[in-house]
Parts: sequence; structure tokens; C-alpha cells
Amino acid sequence: MALIVQKYGGTSVGSVERIQAVAERVARFHQQGDQVVVVVSAMSGETNRLIELANGISGTPSPREMDVLVSTGEQVTIALLSMALHGRGIDARSYTGWQVPIRTDQSHSKARIEDIDDQKMSADLKAGRVVVVAGFQGINDDGHITTLGRGGSDTTAVALAAALKADECQIYTDVDGVYTTDPRVVDSARRLDSITFEEMLEMASLGSKVLQIRSVEFAGKYNVPLRVLSSFQEGPGTLITVDDEVDMEKPVISGIAFTRDEAKITVRGAPDTPGIAAKILGPVSDANIEVDMIVQNVGADGATDFTFTVHRNDFNKAKDALQKSASELGSPEIIGDDKIAKISLVGVGMRSHAGVASKMFETLAQEGVNITMISTSEIKISVVVAEKYLELAVRALHQAFELDQPAA
Repeated sequence: MALIVQKYGGTSVGSVERIQAVAERVARFHQQGDQVVVVVSAMSGETNRLIELANGISGTPSPREMDVLVSTGEQVTIALLSMALHGRGIDARSYTGWQVPIRTDQSHSKARIEDIDDQKMSADLKAGRVVVVAGFQGINDDGHITTLGRGGSDTTAVALAAALKADECQIYTDVDGVYTTDPRVVDSARRLDSITFEEMLEMASLGSKVLQIRSVEFAGKYNVPLRVLSSFQEGPGTLITVDDEVDMEKPVISGIAFTRDEAKITVRGAPDTPGIAAKILGPVSDANIEVDMIVQNVGADGATDFTFTVHRNDFNKAKDALQKSASELGSPEIIGDDKIAKISLVGVGMRSHAGVASKMFETLAQEGVNITMISTSEIKISVVVAEKYLELAVRALHQAFELDQPAA
């Protein structure tokens, strides 16, 4: 017998038929003797519908009332799933976030979980019930409903698994695991049997959208075994676990992540003086824009070029912020390019294998792909290229590092 926390996203519970299918799967686990806690999202499209309703009432709705509103989507799903389980002769009990309770900080729309009281859930599990919990929500010390922001249901599931000391947290999605890269770009992309928390964190932060970063961080912090599975087909999925539980003979590279949502800005001819980087990035930070990669060239004739990347949606906003402070920077030329992409190789094997970077650069050169920026960490190498070369580059790298070949 195992204690399992299962999470089902919006597409997995997007209709009555799909909710019935989820109930059927949960029932199989329960009938084989497992204790099951289920975390669900709102039905697909429901949260957006609620937000549109709010926008129709007010251009600036109260954050508190927005959380009250959007949290109702999950309340519908937990009730329907519990009814579906009752129809299969299984005793199930639903809980909203505040009923558990899942206690959070004071932030509305982006709250963080601080504590979970597991007494009610543990008592229900001991009594043989399936526990169904609304994801994405909690309650703060003032008794106000809060929501956890994007990826909140994943985070709820992992947090419950940590609190209950579950044997595994299973995230059911519309894909059957974590792949070496996006199968829509590379036909031969392969599902990984396992990947480390570190690798998954990098993949998630670099463009892989299978799991949200916060949930992976939480799982890694509390050492919760995490498995990604498909809601629509059977299979073992991908296990995300700690480094020392992964075969040390695994490939050097585990996967290739990429994002098209990049833009770069170059401040050309800025004064090569101490503090110039802070002066350039200060206005960008003040505009609440996150900076990703940074390259500063060696100064010549008392001037330097400073290049950084931002999310494409922030491109014009970042340029405007710099233009307004141009005189304080010595009136340098400010240029930009919003037709770039970032490609990243990820793998814990990089720590003990040399030559990954040179092989990556050689492969791209052979395809005529120019690299404009490079960033590295212990287990990652990222490059910026022109967006038009993205798919060509990803396919070439996938083949060069033999990611289509099963691990030995």
C-alpha cells in the first residue's frame, strides 16, 4: 500500500466525460489498496471565463475579490470528481484550500504556501476515503482566500505530498512525460525514464512547459518523488528525483530546452567606468522587467558595449526605460532585436564530461547558425541565435548528442 498524491490539470478535467475518466483511474489505485489524495485544477477555460467576468465589471478589480472569484473554479471540479467517485462506490471527501487548511502568506494572486494542516486529510485516509483537494488556493492569517498564481495546482500537489510524506506525487498532464526536447520540433524526441530535480528546474526555467518551476523547487526542497504522466494514456511517465538516485552512466545531455519569447537590447558605446552595468540595468529593474542573459564587451577607447536579454513582451518597455535615462549613461546608442531565440543543453553529466560546449558550437557552425550570446552553469549551456534558425539548430543538436538513442 502506498500513499499517493495525484494532480490533474484543466484539460484532464475539462468535461464531465474526462472527470469520469479521472474518477476511473483514481478508483483503480484505491481498489488496489493505495491511499489517494487528488488535487485538481478548474475545468479548462473556466479561470479565463471568470477573469473575463471580473474585467466586465471593473477595470481594476480588488485583488482580494479576484481571489474569491477565481478560486471557485476548482471548487466545482472537486465536487464533481467526488460525486463521480461516489458513483463508483468509493467514499470521497472534497476540500477547498481554506478547509484543509492550506495556510499562505498575505499576497493575493501570487501567494506562497507557509503551512499545511494534514489532520483532516490523514483522518480521512485512515478511514479509507479518497481526499479531493482544490489546487491553486489557500487562506492567509486574516482568513482571506488567496491563490497561488500560475502553476499553483502543481505546487499544491507537491506541498500536500510533502506534508503527508507521500510515497509519490503524480502530475497528470496532456503529455506522457518529460521529453528530450519538444516532439513538435523533433520527431525523434524521446521520453525520459528519469531526470534529476536540478535538470528539471533548468528545463522548466529555460522553456520546457511540462512542469512549473515552483512545484519542482518545492519537490526538490522536500525530496518528494515527482512523476509526470499522461491523463489520456497509460505508461510509466518520467520520474523526477534526486541526483544520487539516477544512473551515473546516463548520457551527458538529458535534454534541449528552448524559448522563442526572447529579445535582446544592446547599449553601444557606454562609458567604460565602474558601475555602468548598474546604471544600465537600474532603469530596467525599476520598470519591473526581468533580465536573463548579460554580455559586456571589453572596453575600447573608454567605451563598452553592454547586451542583455528580456522577455519579448518587455522589449519595447525596456528600450523606453533606457531611452529615458540615456543622458545619464553618456547618450550611447540603444539598439535591439526581438527576433531571437534561446537554446539550452541541460544535463548533470556536464559536471564530469568535457567538450560539450565545443561540440555544441561546432554543430551549430556546420549548420550556418551564428551564436550571438552564450551563458553557462554547471549543468547548462545556453546560446542566443536568430529565431529563424531555432528549429534547425534544435534538430541538429538533438542528433549530434544522440538524444534519440535510448540510454544504455
